[in-house]
Amino acid sequence: MRKKPRRKGKRRQTATEIWKSRARWYGLPVLGLLMGVWATLRFSLLAPDPPANPEDLCEIFREHPVWYDYASESEQRWGTPIATQMAFVYYESSFRSHARPPRSLLWGFIPWARPTTAYGYAQALDPAWREYLQANGEGWFTVRTDMEYALDFVGWYNHLTHRQLGIPFSAPRQLYLAYHEGRGGYARKTFEVKPAVTALASRVQTRAFRYDHQLKTCEQEFQCWRWYQFWPFCG
Repeated sequence: MRKKPRRKGKRRQTATEIWKSRARWYGLPVLGLLMGVWATLRFSLLAPDPPANPEDLCEIFREHPVWYDYASESEQRWGTPIATQMAFVYYESSFRSHARPPRSLLWGFIPWARPTTAYGYAQALDPAWREYLQANGEGWFTVRTDMEYALDFVGWYNHLTHRQLGIPFSAPRQLYLAYHEGRGGYARKTFEVKPAVTALASRVQTRAFRYDHQLKTCEQEFQCWRWYQFWPFCG
């Protein structure tokens, strides 16, 4: 008696082949999820708290020593003094990494749109931030909620202000007016009809000078970064 021929059909997949097939289907979504979790941890949950004593620049840098390195690198690259950079951030975001302008209210009680796209430590607007990214060849991981890039943005913006408007780096008030109003607004003197803005710029300058005086008393502490250096014998 002859055996019945086996029906032709799909060959049963091995366990390895099934695993590979599922990996192809689910790999990208899982990878995307993991990257999302990493980004949340990197740029939100792990963002440092605002300094406990924002009135003293020495205490700020003692609490967040890496901020001194970022500010120093920005100063060397673009020219804005460390104290001026930190005074900008103090008044822009109070050292809060994810700061945004408060939403307006629809009918007085429904949260609505925000007045501007300002975001992060430096409250950089979307157009200016995109210009910064393009001008410096930065990528997706360059974010406004990272103090390193926020301070570099402040330095870059002030560098263009200095080059285009001739404002010296030793004039925090004028630099801040151009930062707040935009270089075009500063050239048109839009701040002259905004007493609140001019008063704020004066406070920025006062704080920048105070921060600079404070930094002179402690900066050597934060320059001891090589293995053979130790405070107070480094500079």
